Amino acid sequence: MTDAKESSRAVIYLRVSTKEQAERGGESEGFSIPAQRDACLRKAAALDAVVVDQFIDRGESAKSAKRPELQRMLTFVAEEQIDYVIVHKIDRLARNRVDDVEINLALRKAGAVLVSCSENIDETPTGALLHGIMSSIAEFYSRNLANEVNKGLIQKAKNGGTPNRAPLGYLNVRKFEDGREIRTVEVDPERAPLVVWAFKTYATGEWTIRTLLAEVTKRGLLSRPTRKRPAKPVTISAFHEMLKNPYYIGVIRYRGVDYEGKHERLIDRQTFEEVQRLLEAHNFAGEKQRIHHHYLKGSIFCGKQHEDGTVCGARLIVTNARSRSGRIYPYFTCIGRQRDPLSCSQRAVLIDDVENEILGVYKSIDLSDDLRLQTEQVILEQINELRKSVGDERQQLVVRQRRALDERAKLLEAHYAGAIPLDLLKIEQERISRDLNHVEERLASLELKFDLAEQNLKTALSFVANLDRAYEEADAKVRRQMNQALFTRILVTDAGDVIGELREPFQLLFQVIGSSTDGAIQHRKGAETTRGPVKEPRGLNKESLVELAGLEPATSWVRSRRSPS
Repeated sequence: MTDAKESSRAVIYLRVSTKEQAERGGESEGFSIPAQRDACLRKAAALDAVVVDQFIDRGESAKSAKRPELQRMLTFVAEEQIDYVIVHKIDRLARNRVDDVEINLALRKAGAVLVSCSENIDETPTGALLHGIMSSIAEFYSRNLANEVNKGLIQKAKNGGTPNRAPLGYLNVRKFEDGREIRTVEVDPERAPLVVWAFKTYATGEWTIRTLLAEVTKRGLLSRPTRKRPAKPVTISAFHEMLKNPYYIGVIRYRGVDYEGKHERLIDRQTFEEVQRLLEAHNFAGEKQRIHHHYLKGSIFCGKQHEDGTVCGARLIVTNARSRSGRIYPYFTCIGRQRDPLSCSQRAVLIDDVENEILGVYKSIDLSDDLRLQTEQVILEQINELRKSVGDERQQLVVRQRRALDERAKLLEAHYAGAIPLDLLKIEQERISRDLNHVEERLASLELKFDLAEQNLKTALSFVANLDRAYEEADAKVRRQMNQALFTRILVTDAGDVIGELREPFQLLFQVIGSSTDGAIQHRKGAETTRGPVKEPRGLNKESLVELAGLEPATSWVRSRRSPS
């Protein structure tokens, strides 16, 4: 390229659509760019013009004019005196008519003429007509190609394939079978175990997204490297999207529609649903990293009773108070009062006192050997009844599951045929997915091994008989799990009393052993932690088991309190 004062000045613009085209054959510019350059240089020579610069967009689509080298060229032409802008074909410059018009107006304003090596376009009416026709053809080709590609990707998703790049934990793999290229997805042996760990860990509810991301990054979870970008830590937004992606349970979501994938599942549906529930509840953008940690946080709440009889119910948080001597005293304080002092008058409570009172709750639970055997007998009878009814329910659920799957398949066929719009398809798919999730959860719950359940029952009853000892000897993590398993919440009153509101299964059990009132166990501050009175199991708490009625003279069937029979 040389300057010549008497010759016309020209620039050339070169473009290929993909990175593969730009690097094909192992060459730095592939095959297409050098061919375009040679044609443009010959055209410049025919115009007796000197090429003063060239602009090359490698791997840029012409569907948009926001290409770095194209914009640089338009700026250069506007600032310099350029006579010709030479391209190999019109479609190298633009593939939609709006961009074509805007680019040509910019060139005309700068005093430059667009020249094509392949089409005979000029400033004459015939040349302008040909230019318009070629521009329309380029736009038609681009739109038709996109439509055909989209149809192919939809069909691939319908068949269970992965139309896009596989998410973290998987690898896009190319294989050759009988000389034919096959693109598939395989599990990434390096990242998949870390992805599984992240899902299961977040499902425990004990981690925020930020703390979990920091830990899993420390364990080695990085993004997949490319030829130009090395592996790097995953961003928090990408990590959040990973936890929401149904691909890990075998569902391919493409263009708003869900398809059953053929790839290997990394996460079971129950864990995935729990993660989604926690994500929605926590609202990760508002999550905060807690400064003070304690195993009771999240389990204890303010039990201050207002004048209207309602309970505050706000969370209790850890606050450290420093005395004049510099000693630190840890307290539980009501977060509602901290935010609005007028909303609650609950006083701060020493953490040690709360811990002791909760231990007192556990010590108030008693299950003697005789009562344990009677309770065991009642529950085993219920298990036997359940064993008989499970078979019929399983059969009904399988039929319901098959119908839902058939309905989903028919919906997709109707959508492909144009009978159902996309928005209605999404609504129906969500309804069917909810139904299938319910069926799968119920089927999973019916996969109960009754022999194992009976064994676990006996173990659990033995454990309950020494519940206070187990809680007292447990570490902080196990104590947290025990509290969350037994209680929906633990209220700490203004007087320092502790009320544990039992979860539904334990309401029945502790009603049987008689240590609860209205589904709660209460321990008053300063009260002795002795065993409380217990009731007998339901069905065994009446002297007369048969009502005095009938045509015969009334006869009382009285059982002895000494015998459970």
